[in-house]
Amino acid sequence: MTRLVEVPASFDDRTFDQFAGGFVTAWADGERLLFDAHAADWASPYGLVGLLAAGQAAGAGGREKPLLTAPTAAEVVSYWSRAGFFRAAGELFEIHGRIPKTKPLEDSDVLLPVTAVRAAEDVHEVVSHIQQRATAILTAELGVDPKATMGFAMALSEACQNIVEHAGTGGWVAVQSYHWRRRLAKRVVVIAVADAGVGFRHSLAPTQATRFGTRWGDAAALEAALVQGVSRFRDPGRGQGLKGIRNYVSRWDGKISIRSGTARISITPSWDDDVPLADGLAAFPGAQVLIIIPEQGTRKA
Repeated sequence: MTRLVEVPASFDDRTFDQFAGGFVTAWADGERLLFDAHAADWASPYGLVGLLAAGQAAGAGGREKPLLTAPTAAEVVSYWSRAGFFRAAGELFEIHGRIPKTKPLEDSDVLLPVTAVRAAEDVHEVVSHIQQRATAILTAELGVDPKATMGFAMALSEACQNIVEHAGTGGWVAVQSYHWRRRLAKRVVVIAVADAGVGFRHSLAPTQATRFGTRWGDAAALEAALVQGVSRFRDPGRGQGLKGIRNYVSRWDGKISIRSGTARISITPSWDDDVPLADGLAAFPGAQVLIIIPEQGTRKA
């Protein structure tokens, strides 16, 4: 028997919890899963890497490779292809539907197509590949001080390094620049990172569970990692990565949101209405990170 998991028509961080709920319910039955994205009309980088994480989890432990129905709208499937989604999805899903053979466009708004991260070497390659183009976007389109663009590379590196150090498995990163009409009406750069690994609670439990006592859980683990800067490593100086991202994002009026297990923590600017901490969510595996850097004031001519 095959269980259906519907991919939201507009798939981003706001609809991810809906997707996660459907996935977890179907996944628990142990049957083969069919991810139905035929009606999808838009997906953010967060939606794309989150779908890959679901596919990773669905086929783990010797389970049959899940099915994926590709979007039927030509412009949508073309974008997913240019964004590198199907190249990664081919390893995880049995894909049904017509997939265009297109290469990522160097001059498109896809700053970094969906890219696998499995080791520290992958992190270095990701940062090296994107740094020059991202710097141009940050300074020319978002009005960020050129001297501060190194912080963006740091944020990208640390978000990817989180997979290597905490997930216990591989994951994916994608970076895109686009005009965000939903609430901000400005251009933004979005970093999305996702995996279906062990998650923050499991990773940090050996060093933090006793300290938190009965409070220990997914929400406490996220609070410890993002707000307090703790790490699974006992070495002095380790574990400042997420705290560093938080400081950088706050400086540029941006947002960082991390979902792991049953909880999501967010550092939100004035233009966003997300809650600081959400608990009791559907228990999606691994961790999913969203970073948004908005345009600063008036864009340069």
